[in-house]
Amino acid sequence: MPVNPMNRRDFVQRSAVTGAAVAVAGAVGSGTAEAAGRKPERKPRTWTFSILGTTDLHSHVFDWDYYKDAAYTDSAGNSVGVARVATLIKQQREAKGEEHVLLVDAGDIIQGTSLAYYFARVDPIGKHVEHPMAVAMNHMRYDAAALGNHEFNYGIEVLREFERQCRFPLLGANALDAKTLKPAFPPYTVKRIRVPGAPDIKVGILGLTNPGIAIWDKDNVSGRMVFPGLVEQAKKYVPRLRALGCDVVFLTDHSGLDGSSSYGDELPYVENASNLVAEQVPGIDAILVGHTHVEVPSYTVKNAETGEEVLLSEPYCWGYRLSVFDFEVEWERGRWKVVSKTAKTLDPHTVDEDPEIRKLLQADHELVVKYVNTAVGTCTADLSAAESCWKDVPIMDFIHEVQMQTVKAGLSAADAALPLISVAAPFSRTADIPAGSVTIKDIAGLYIYDNTLYGKKLTGAQLKDYLEYAAKYYHQVPSGTAVDTAALTNANSFWDYMYDTAAGVGYEIDIAAAEGSRIKNLTYAGAAVTDDQVFVVAVNNYRANGGSGYPHIAAADIAYSSTNEIRQLMIDYVVGKGTLNPADFAVANWRLTQAGTPVFA
Repeated sequence: MPVNPMNRRDFVQRSAVTGAAVAVAGAVGSGTAEAAGRKPERKPRTWTFSILGTTDLHSHVFDWDYYKDAAYTDSAGNSVGVARVATLIKQQREAKGEEHVLLVDAGDIIQGTSLAYYFARVDPIGKHVEHPMAVAMNHMRYDAAALGNHEFNYGIEVLREFERQCRFPLLGANALDAKTLKPAFPPYTVKRIRVPGAPDIKVGILGLTNPGIAIWDKDNVSGRMVFPGLVEQAKKYVPRLRALGCDVVFLTDHSGLDGSSSYGDELPYVENASNLVAEQVPGIDAILVGHTHVEVPSYTVKNAETGEEVLLSEPYCWGYRLSVFDFEVEWERGRWKVVSKTAKTLDPHTVDEDPEIRKLLQADHELVVKYVNTAVGTCTADLSAAESCWKDVPIMDFIHEVQMQTVKAGLSAADAALPLISVAAPFSRTADIPAGSVTIKDIAGLYIYDNTLYGKKLTGAQLKDYLEYAAKYYHQVPSGTAVDTAALTNANSFWDYMYDTAAGVGYEIDIAAAEGSRIKNLTYAGAAVTDDQVFVVAVNNYRANGGSGYPHIAAADIAYSSTNEIRQLMIDYVVGKGTLNPADFAVANWRLTQAGTPVFA
């Protein structure tokens, strides 16, 4: 049912017209007994309002790519950054009236760009340093934001400092103190929408975050916070919001809507559970969805208990889109009732950046630009990641080399006697380290996550299982069939960041074979790997703690761990060497085959 937003002037005009019509009707019929005994019919009072939603902003403030040191561009013509989104929000408020609009975010705010890293590690936020995202979102007058899993990447202390700087609550009904099991953050907030001459509309906003935090940021949250399921906590708090008299219950979930989990059965709670919340928890009107970096303008789920439809929308990531939920409510039997609701997404690329946000944050932006353009060394050849998802390329060997050398230096004497290998994922196909001068942005563009480093022990049999799991990344291509790289990867919704290659061992991946039997000729130092052979595996903390559901690694014994980010270790390596030379790297020595025939030369 379409929504026709009505501002205060419209309401007054409509009321005046209705009142005049009633007066005229009364005058015409005043001579009859029937008319004298009839009470004029009262038209139900209605009101409209909107909730605007962003998600997965990942510290994109301006329409800028720090890795390329240039304005952001992509093949779809998208723009990024809250500065453009702020202009859309202003337009919505001007069109609908300030008192008709709430603004909410679904999480992943303080990690994801060089700007985020700079204000977490280089010049950390604190008493005298404000986070640019806090400045921007305060200026935009957010009403609430859910916690995202990446809020925990830099530790709870950084998150708490960001929380102190925000003039809106960070909500997390399923982020609990590990000892008391009480909420570690506000579970919800209640906002009032003023209606002239009528009671306020009470909107309860419940925030839910991702249970996967317990895996992905185990080092930061273990023993301090726990993260139960979204459905479980929504069942607790939605009735509470209704009991508080909320006319509308709106959820902001840092959780996708397809019921999937990337961590297998590592946790008893679903990662992408927004659809399940809508289906299983009665009393919800709408949900702002986040986490999965997709655009879903409007999606409905029928609640299994009530039959009522719950409206969901996910506005993509990085400020690509803005979700707009439009509600119409009607005063009925002493309360406001939702009579219609719609959702859509708006694209900010056609509007200019908000000049006020540009003015507030230009200096911060320029500091980061200067930082990422700092030269750290040189490189003897151009290193490209364009083919890293199907070939062993030197730029990936660079990651492996740094991981292996770092872990090697930190092993005990006993573990140092074990064979050492490395696993790593091709995070960015567009990464490139140029020949000549190498800057921080070149390395940051290759290693885009703030992961730390582990050394874990796997047997030969477990390592083969690990690599078989990675190999499900490829679609099966029968022997003799031409291989199209555009259609080869990302089978099973296994994305690039989930796919690990290994260095220090040799192996083949037979893409003509069925999943589970693709790893062939697994060798170490020229000899076949035996099932009981023990390896130390250099691996990032995300994977080491169970991220992406790889077998064996989460439960494996720890031989090494560090709180230093791998990206910084790579920068330090270049600074120490002075010159980056591919001839110095440990070669991964893997290749794709079809029944033993190499796919690529």
